Amino acid sequence: MVYICRRETFNASHKLYNPNWSKEQNEALFGVCANQNWHGHNFELVVTVKGMPDLETGMVIDYKVLSKIVRREIIEKVHYKNLNLDVDFLAGKMPSCEILIIEFWKRLAPAIQQESPRTTLHHLKLVETKNNSVEYMGEGLEHYQDLRLQEPNVVRQD
Repeated sequence: MVYICRRETFNASHKLYNPNWSKEQNEALFGVCANQNWHGHNFELVVTVKGMPDLETGMVIDYKVLSKIVRREIIEKVHYKNLNLDVDFLAGKMPSCEILIIEFWKRLAPAIQQESPRTTLHHLKLVETKNNSVEYMGEGLEHYQDLRLQEPNVVRQD
């Protein structure tokens, strides 16, 4: 088995805030991340896929194809967006890195499999800051089908 990694970046803002809690509860747990005026990050997403190289091309998947999938499914939807307000697949969900990476997995795994049937999504790493990152390998996905805190707000149409 050969593992291929592709790194993509995006900039986005968000706020960690549970609408079912008081302002004081949110500030106690999330601190400055609950700022009513949002805050932003320069995120890095590393996508790892696995498979056996095709004997004719020598590739598990063409890096350009993998980049196209990641950009179409994730980057174009989150880059320069407010994750709480602008991203349809995050509507009503806490935009923590943990929830983001699960939602990214749910979009990427089938898209990669469809475009390159012999290739499987293996691992995601989402870097929020130089000190904070999350990793996910698809475990327990059946428990993460509905991650909404509330009914989703209408996603802005710009």
